Amino acid sequence: MGAKLEHVNVQSHQAYPAEASGGIPLSPVPQQPLAEPFNAEPPRAALVASYVTPSDFFYNRNHGPIPIVEDINRYSVTVSGLVERPKQLFMKDIWMLPKYSVTATLQCAGNRRTAMSKIKTVKGVGWDVSAIGNAIWGGAKLSDVLELVGIPKLTSVTRFGGRHVEFISVDKCKEENGGPYKASIPLSQATNPEADVLLAYEMNGEPLNRDHGYPLRVVVPSVIGARSVKWLEDINIIAEECQGLFMQKDYKMFPPSVNWDNIDWSTRRPQMDFPVQCVICSLEDVSTVKPGKDQERFAVQTGETA
Repeated sequence: MGAKLEHVNVQSHQAYPAEASGGIPLSPVPQQPLAEPFNAEPPRAALVASYVTPSDFFYNRNHGPIPIVEDINRYSVTVSGLVERPKQLFMKDIWMLPKYSVTATLQCAGNRRTAMSKIKTVKGVGWDVSAIGNAIWGGAKLSDVLELVGIPKLTSVTRFGGRHVEFISVDKCKEENGGPYKASIPLSQATNPEADVLLAYEMNGEPLNRDHGYPLRVVVPSVIGARSVKWLEDINIIAEECQGLFMQKDYKMFPPSVNWDNIDWSTRRPQMDFPVQCVICSLEDVSTVKPGKDQERFAVQTGETA
């Protein structure tokens, strides 16, 4: 183990030990002060040290202060909206449902924004390449939860006209004028057991920690991390997509001809899936490989031919 380091999460007044396997700490995002909101990513080498990303190395993306849920016995999630029988669920109700373990990768939609800005300046948190992590999530399938309020599996629209599932967080953020962070996915995805959408209460075999959504979060595999809402408070079945800022005026893809002066947010759908990409993690951007032995050693380490 390396020396123990600490980063202080200002908004929660909690010290976060950064020592983990190899003693490599999470690093504050460049140009982002270590303050509220707390955003951090691991060194890129940590991403390839293990197929499953340790919780201490999993990136942190927040839009506001990290909430504190002190009494798990009183904590609940309300499922309501265009449903037959709205329901308030406590953790004991969710624990009683079949538990599933899903290995899923989450990635911030703005990952690699620093590299993007070398081509054309973009707004947002200046991530390097490590706003991504692969974890084993444990919890109840959302499709099972929705059956409790009368929505069968593989449903695309409820008899009351519900077509989308909106997740609302305890988290409050300035972008929503002090309101809660929220996002949505199609009902057809939420009710499909094979989509593996979870209400997760475990990460890598341990209870979620506060940074990653304790006591309950959504995990939506195969889409941008912004839809996997942490610190879940409400689930609403709605007719249209969530109208929150992060669905309607952020996390959308536009052609290079669009800039902040001529952008029309209504012309694009909210981003969900990701394009395939790759990055070399065995070297940092500042590393250099000299011809000869260094080049041969690099080829052996990375499995590439010299």
